[in-house]
Amino acid sequence: MNPAMVTTAFGFDGYRVVKYMGVVRGITVRSRSVIGNLAGSVQTIFGGNISVYTELCEHARGEAFELMMAHAQQIGANAIIGMHYDANEVMEGVTEVLAYGTAVVIEKA
Repeated sequence: MNPAMVTTAFGFDGYRVVKYMGVVRGITVRSRSVIGNLAGSVQTIFGGNISVYTELCEHARGEAFELMMAHAQQIGANAIIGMHYDANEVMEGVTEVLAYGTAVVIEKA
């Protein structure tokens, strides 16, 4: 599936939804290693962007997004509308990231 065919909106200009396929999701659960947590702790002393955690979050969101697109493709969709992210702490230092939306089949209007 083309990532350009995923939107937080509920449609694409110039296209119409011809079939709703249902909710699709991608989920990943991540934690930072002890060394990564140590590096993050050192970065917090100096303030600013904590790059080791930014990298972890970007990787987790990217993986959840890819899994969501794969789920949509498996059920025959060619686009996803109403896409959102959600994140929850499963336990201290362990976070779940969920990407979800409505899988659809669209065609040019």
